[in-house]
Amino acid sequence: MIPRYARPEMTAIWDPATKFRIWYEIEAHACDAQADLGVIPRANAEAVWKARDVEFDVARIDEIEAVTKHDVIAFLTHLAEHVGSDEARFVHQGMTSSDVLDTCLNVQLVRAADILLADMDKLLAALKTRAYEHKDTVRVGRSHGIHAEPTTMGLTFARFYAEMDRNKARLERAREEIATGAISGAVGTFANIDPAVEEHVCRMLGLTPEPISTQVIPRDRHAMFFATLGVIASSIENVAIEIRHMQRTEVLEGAEFFSMGQKGSSAMPHKKNPVLTENLTGLARLVRMTVIPAMENVALWHERDISHSSVERGIAPDATITLDFALNRLAGVVEKMIIYPQNMLDNMNKFPGLVMSQRVLLALTQAGVSREDAYSMVQRNALKVWEERLDFRELLLADAEVVAALGVDGINEKFDMGYHTKHVDTIFARVFGG
Repeated sequence: MIPRYARPEMTAIWDPATKFRIWYEIEAHACDAQADLGVIPRANAEAVWKARDVEFDVARIDEIEAVTKHDVIAFLTHLAEHVGSDEARFVHQGMTSSDVLDTCLNVQLVRAADILLADMDKLLAALKTRAYEHKDTVRVGRSHGIHAEPTTMGLTFARFYAEMDRNKARLERAREEIATGAISGAVGTFANIDPAVEEHVCRMLGLTPEPISTQVIPRDRHAMFFATLGVIASSIENVAIEIRHMQRTEVLEGAEFFSMGQKGSSAMPHKKNPVLTENLTGLARLVRMTVIPAMENVALWHERDISHSSVERGIAPDATITLDFALNRLAGVVEKMIIYPQNMLDNMNKFPGLVMSQRVLLALTQAGVSREDAYSMVQRNALKVWEERLDFRELLLADAEVVAALGVDGINEKFDMGYHTKHVDTIFARVFGG
């Protein structure tokens, strides 16, 4: 991932130096367990820990790999350069490369998930704050992009909060599912290594032993992990699209913060474009792009092949780094977002009173008018509002059939805005508790 859309803490997880440090810890912990079992001398296991403070030379490992054409062997050769060839002769005893690669990948994904969960907490806090701030700020709801009935800006933020809260729960489950390790040997049978070694390594790394592996950890776990990231990305886009709509000139119910000195266009000085949320829409596409390859990685030949390997070298850092950046960007957008309550009311009144059409329809049916006749009575007046921008209430008051069914007071009573917001507190209690 390019630095423009990356944050240092997440990027560090995928740095080659971090990877080699995890590989080293896997091998060193495995040596400890082998020594406990009497498989290798304790002195050799202790000698491996001489490299605990070593900064592994990535360039040197790459140089060795250029000859060996095998990354794990290149690393083990470099490790022996620090530990001593005789002392390191029991390193990797009974293990296969995937024991190191897969266990390391899952450690990295768990660490990435922890950062993403913290990101989601930040976003949830921002959404909750704005939800309560605008709990009673009335705006028109829209379906198909068309005015529907009144809602509140607080409910808009609250539904995004609920969606992201579900996503956090999904990510917690995905983290748990990916937090497994495998030190089970060539085809996962433990023929050359005791299962106790796997249990020890996993315990030291904060993982759970994979119940059954082949030469690899099953890739359905990874598919579920990346699918979860894809769902979160889609939710980010869901919020971004709403903000982009609100910032349109003819809507302008909300907008991204526009900082001092910021420029919206190289050609038109008046422009204030929703560049951050447009960027989030694009970043969401990049994260979702990793989901299908992760799904396709599930089906490997027999006990393993490496068709998944090149894919994961790309999608693991790309998806986590991009999503980390996107979550933080969205949190910042929500925190600083400008809200325009008066514009919300002005937009609702562009077609005066029209948003109350359903309430009038229901009142007519309750007054004894058939639904078909009631619909026709309401619609003939509503269409005049659409076409001529007349006042819906005044049209109803001038309609003898409607007045006969509801009376003047009955019609006027149907235009109370509080009718549409009376259950906001109930919804908030469901979303936020209390």
